[in-house]
Parts: sequence; structure tokens; C-alpha cells
Amino acid sequence: MPDSLIHNNTLRWFIKTLSLPLPLPPVLKRSEAPYAKDVLSGYKVKVNGSATLGTMLQAAGATTVEGTEPVDALVYDLDGPKTAAELDQLHLFFSNSLGQLKRNGRVLVVQRLVPSNAEAAAAQRAVDGIVRTIAKEQGRKGITANRIAYTGTWPEMQSRIEGPLRFLLSRYAAFIDGQTIWLDNTVNAPEQLPLVKPLAGKTALVTGAARGIGAAIAKSLAREGAKVIVVDRPNEAEIARKLVAEINGELLLQDISAPDAPKALANFLEANKLTLDILVHNAGITRDKTLAKMDAERWEQVLNINFKAILRINEVLLPKLNEGGRMILMSSISGFSGNFGQANYAATKAALIGYAAALAKEVAGRGITVNAIAPGFIETAMTAKMPLMTREGGRRLSNLQQGGLPEDIAEATLFLVSPGAVGVTGQTLRVCGGSMIGA
Repeated sequence: MPDSLIHNNTLRWFIKTLSLPLPLPPVLKRSEAPYAKDVLSGYKVKVNGSATLGTMLQAAGATTVEGTEPVDALVYDLDGPKTAAELDQLHLFFSNSLGQLKRNGRVLVVQRLVPSNAEAAAAQRAVDGIVRTIAKEQGRKGITANRIAYTGTWPEMQSRIEGPLRFLLSRYAAFIDGQTIWLDNTVNAPEQLPLVKPLAGKTALVTGAARGIGAAIAKSLAREGAKVIVVDRPNEAEIARKLVAEINGELLLQDISAPDAPKALANFLEANKLTLDILVHNAGITRDKTLAKMDAERWEQVLNINFKAILRINEVLLPKLNEGGRMILMSSISGFSGNFGQANYAATKAALIGYAAALAKEVAGRGITVNAIAPGFIETAMTAKMPLMTREGGRRLSNLQQGGLPEDIAEATLFLVSPGAVGVTGQTLRVCGGSMIGA
């Protein structure tokens, strides 16, 4: 069940009225509306940076302001810095402006990394520490702080900056905090980025899609125009059929760990005269035991479903992925940190982080991007089975003092498979609310 301290208004009122010493996590503002050209409509944004960046924000519906009035976002455009002294300007802007931010506000630093000497490299790395600290200090208000980093010139990268800028400032990125999205020009960008129904005419295949995070991903992709193929085990048939009817998708009941799964997926595409644009490897399991006591069956089950099945499927489907296609691998913050009793699970999730980075280079020439997503504590049926104190601990370890929702992972997936994320490949995006685990 979702956190009662967030979603029960009566309980929140009771705690406040009696002044009970219990933390009240912020109620995060999320958007479920389809993408729009004016995704930042109604936002007031204070900007320190180029006029071009201000124009980009205005095109997204925001109003850029000066002065000390309350604002929805602070955006800092940073070229470098090239010296330690330039960090003083960054400090001055945020020390004077953070008090203006409304609850559920956004902080975003857009930083061009400039190759130079050791001092410049150190100063530029310092920015990461500043952004992460703002995220920790402001998270109790539902405020997130993130960074976009790139090399090259602004004219070269402008079309690649727009998508991440719109996403990280929007309500779709409510549970992404303390993160950096790295941009490059490895993959050729389309001449024009569609801002409405960006997945129109695309076909997406999502494994483990019948319920939880997979179902949320399927719904989000369908919302933005994609034809979604829902893939899940035969014992999920009833709930999978309801989802397919809801999103006007296609259904394939298939255990992805079966030896014939790759061929079955390929045959389904051929039989239904479908080509593939988006491949989301979401299916996964846990079989926990400390490593010293973990039997071969637990080890092999997790390795087979969470990693080896992906390799087998990609061997068949990757050649069929259309030019300009997108692939998402569902990792976990356990892939960064490890986790007690989960050597098998952590191994597979770490493997996917490395796999995304390496595979992205191999397919960039076809215009394909490959990225991983690392969820933190997400409110699902699986986490609901955890002991109460373990569950509460997982929630409170994030800057935002709560767990995320399946929709948070779905929106991150949607962003990464959209044309607007063309500059993002080979990366792992943590969707964890700024969790301290593996930070």
C-alpha cells in the first residue's frame, strides 16, 4: 500500500494538529496528462543564463522572471566553471534564490563541461556536489535538484538539451532527484523534435507488462501514441487482457525465460506484420538468500530471467529494431550498491548497467539509443510484502522521504524512448528520489 502519511489527508491533519513528532513527507505533484508543447505552462522560472535558454523555457510555456517573487523553478546555465573562483557566482545565485522556490519546485543546472587544467576539472566536478546537496536540503519540500551536463558548443547541443530540460522541470520527473543527465552527439538527431504524441506510429514491446511497473510503462507509452505489445507469463492472462483492452494494444503470453522465447517474439511480430521501434526489458524476479546459503536454483533463476533472457532476446530482436529505435533495461539501485541477501539480483542489475553502456556504442550507428533505469524504493505489490520497518526505512532513505510510484518509472521510460532524449545513450538514470543507497 502507498505511504499513509502521504495519501491520508485525515491522518496528516491529525498529526499536525497534535504536533506529533512524526515527519510528514511532501505530497509530490505528478502529471498524468499527455505531453504538450507548453508542458511548463503556468511555471515562473528564474534563470541565470543565456537568452537562448530563456527562449527555450518560454517555448515550453514558462514565464521567466527576475526579482524576489515566488517561483516554480531555478535554472542556472553554467559554462564551466574554469576556475575555483567562478563557483562563488553559483553560490551567490542559489543562496539568494532558493528561498523563492515553491513547494514541489525544481532546481536545474545546465552545465557545459570545458576541457582544461586540473583546477577547472575540480571546479566543474564541484558543481555535482552542490546540486546533490541542494537536492538533500530541499527534498523535504518536494523540491528536486538535477543537472544536465554536456560537452561541445551550445549550437551543437541545443536540440539535445531541449528534451531533458522540459522533462526534468516538468511534473513527470517528480521522483528524479540529485541526478545528472549526460548528453552527447553519438546518435544523429531528427530534424525536428515532436512535442505532442512523440511516439505516434511507433511499436513498443514491453516484457513483464501485465502489472506493476510494466503495466504503468505500457499505459504511458500508449498515451503518447505507441502501439504496445504486452508480454507476460500465461498465468497473468486475465489481468494482461484487461490492460491490452484498455490501451488498445497487442498481447503475447510468453515466459521470456523459455528457450524458445526469442523465436516466439520474432514470430509474433512477423505474424502481425509489425516492426519494432521500442524494446523495454522490464521483466524480473528476486529469489533472496545470503550468498553463503544461496542454492544453485535461486542463483540460476534470477540470472536467467533478469539477464540471460535479455541477451537471448536481443540476439534475435536487436537486428529487427528499426533505425532510430530505443531500448530500455530495467536495472536497480541495488546494481550500484549491492543488497543484503541479493547477490544474484544485484549481479544482474549491475550487469545491465554495464551492458547498456557497452551496447549503446555498438548500435549508435543505426541511430539506436540504449539506456537503463535504476528504480529506488517503489510502491509495488512486491515492496508491500516487506516487513513494516524495512518498508518504512526504504521510504525515508530518499531526499523526498517517501517511496516512488510505478508511474515515476513509466515516465522516465517514456522520456528515454522519446525523440527528445536523442542525446542520452549508454546511461543509467536513477529514479529513486535521491536515495542514499548507492549514491
